[in-house]
Amino acid sequence: MLTRTDRPLVETHDVLVLDLDGVVYRGPRAVPGAAAALEAARSAQVAIAFVTNNAARTPAAVAEHLVALGVHAEPGDVVTSAQAAVRLLAQRVPPGSAVFVIGGEGLVVALAERGLRAVTDVSGVPGEGPAAVVQGYGPDVPWRRVVEGAILVRDGGLPWVASNTDLTIPTDRGIGPGNGTLVRLISEYAGRRPDVAGKPEPALFEETLDRIGGSRPLVVGDRLDTDIAGAVRLGWDSLLVMTGVTGLAELAAATVGERPRFLGANLAVLHEPQPAPSVEGGTVLLEGWRATVPDGRLRVEGSGSVNAWWRVAAVASWAHLDSTGRGADTTTVTAPQQLSPEEEDAR
Repeated sequence: MLTRTDRPLVETHDVLVLDLDGVVYRGPRAVPGAAAALEAARSAQVAIAFVTNNAARTPAAVAEHLVALGVHAEPGDVVTSAQAAVRLLAQRVPPGSAVFVIGGEGLVVALAERGLRAVTDVSGVPGEGPAAVVQGYGPDVPWRRVVEGAILVRDGGLPWVASNTDLTIPTDRGIGPGNGTLVRLISEYAGRRPDVAGKPEPALFEETLDRIGGSRPLVVGDRLDTDIAGAVRLGWDSLLVMTGVTGLAELAAATVGERPRFLGANLAVLHEPQPAPSVEGGTVLLEGWRATVPDGRLRVEGSGSVNAWWRVAAVASWAHLDSTGRGADTTTVTAPQQLSPEEEDAR
């Protein structure tokens, strides 16, 4: 269920398609060890793409944030769902068309990059009005604009593209409602669904390879339903890191379409071989760890690395789910303490 390779992932892939929040940073702080792992990947001549479903910020703003956290990044290294959304629009409307924007600056800049014109007031558009509607997260979007855009979607029958449909978004005050909540609202009002550009849909991944290049991509993420599911759909390799929103319970319940090919505690695993567990008589083995699911409860015993612990826990849980149709109870199991690479060196 996990793929084995005796070579580090940075030697078997030529571009890293990296999610941001939960992988490179957590809120205002970099994930420990992330900057060093990515700099080592650059030294190994691997291209790096920072890919985000958040359409609010421009690539320049995202790159500036990364640099402030100690992560080397240029605007050209960043690919956003705003750019992917406009990619879809450009296939549906003539160059120079007016596009009504329900969102923030990221969409406005992306439209201009493709030769389309962003408008936020239908009264200011001559002739028949906007040719399409694009929607993405914008923290300061006024309600009037949401209403006008919804009416255009319902009554105008215009092409409607959403940057993403994530129901939640991390904020400095905790998890808040994401773009998907407003997309759902307009969808229910208008009786139709938008085309979606962001993960797990293909457009954002395709836009990434067009901009960054590469033929052997590795998607690196912390979310099963966007990062990993998108990679599975495209047949791309994926690495799940356990520094973000996915915990043991979510990992154990992952369906086939959400399972990564590689799994590790943090980005340091990019520079390590990827051993896969073996299965002997219902026991999953790797290094000194042994994982079983007796009576529907996950049990992991032994010792070894944190990475190996996560791998045996995942494979044992998935085997149980596939054979019984029920998720393993993980409430009595606690993962070993996850140390940063700096803390590991100190030991």
